[in-house]
Amino acid sequence: MNLPPFHLAFPVDDLASARRFYGELLGCPEGRSADEWIDFDLHGHQIVAHLAPGAVRSRASNSVDGHDVPVPHFGLVLGMDDWRALASRLTQAGVEFVIPPTIRFESEPGEQATMFFLDPAGNALEFKAMADPAALFATL
Repeated sequence: MNLPPFHLAFPVDDLASARRFYGELLGCPEGRSADEWIDFDLHGHQIVAHLAPGAVRSRASNSVDGHDVPVPHFGLVLGMDDWRALASRLTQAGVEFVIPPTIRFESEPGEQATMFFLDPAGNALEFKAMADPAALFATL
């Protein structure tokens, strides 16, 4: 599947922290930047951290397979090996997970490995990997 890259702009309260988190911890190469924003390459997708210290972050959650999933959130669907490597790197770095690396919908259509964590500004991220990549949009 060849998809066009998506673009996502999100608020942060400290660009240096965003640079360390997205650039160093997640390994996103940095693109253009200015005094109030930084472009990052998230596996070929453009995400942009915008300095917006006054942005209000209200967060809700929805129950999904017994876990309180933070809303809003964003992330990627990785291959299983890449997901495991990222989960290991984040765990070794001491990242506090909202939902630790786990398998949900086990033995059902859409079985997936998933993990949720927050960036330094409190934005929620989910990275997942499908047991069967063709089942990304499977219905129960």
